[in-house]
Amino acid sequence: MSSESLHAPRDRLSKDTLAMHQAISSLMEELEAVDWYRQRADDCEDAALKEILLHNMREEMEHACMVIEWMRRNNKDFAGYLDAFVYTEGEIAHHHDDDDES
Repeated sequence: MSSESLHAPRDRLSKDTLAMHQAISSLMEELEAVDWYRQRADDCEDAALKEILLHNMREEMEHACMVIEWMRRNNKDFAGYLDAFVYTEGEIAHHHDDDDES
């Protein structure tokens, strides 16, 4: 349950913070499922089962992307970072402006 990882009392958190927490928790779960399915597919010796596992992995990727899009639409900071880093060229780690050392 997502409330198990809250670091502050639920009644002190805004609706926006709780919604973002739910999105982040869901994203983490989807990405973990992608990893599990990929590992199982790599380990699987049955070709038909491997294809099913890879299909399931891709569905989890779809779910993760839908959550990321919700986050983009509902949080200006995420939207800004996605604009800065996604579908761009060049070095990812050196994408910041020269005067920004973070």
